[in-house]
Amino acid sequence: MDADSVFEALASPVRRDILAFLADNGECNAGAIADQISHVARTSVSTHLRILRGAGLVRERRDGRQRLYSLDREGSATLAVGFFQTLMANSLEQVEERLEKTVTSSSASVTPPLRDAS
Repeated sequence: MDADSVFEALASPVRRDILAFLADNGECNAGAIADQISHVARTSVSTHLRILRGAGLVRERRDGRQRLYSLDREGSATLAVGFFQTLMANSLEQVEERLEKTVTSSSASVTPPLRDAS
């Protein structure tokens, strides 16, 4: 699994809804997920689950005849989280640099108060 497959999987709002549902509810079967993701067909939910599983974002466990799905918290999700953490850290550094430049240039342009000559 690579970062591209993770971001392709996350590009779909339906798949993000499925991930949010699993994050809130833990392990569920496809029927329970489909009941909550009502804006797509039930068969479409299975397709989205297969893509999420292929990207390493969701795990599948068999219990008898049922297939149960849950977030794969140790899988590819860590790639996406690491990417966003790096992105945010770099953005914060850039904001700090711009703020320092702004403060430095503002304090340099301040005219000192006039003193009374008398």
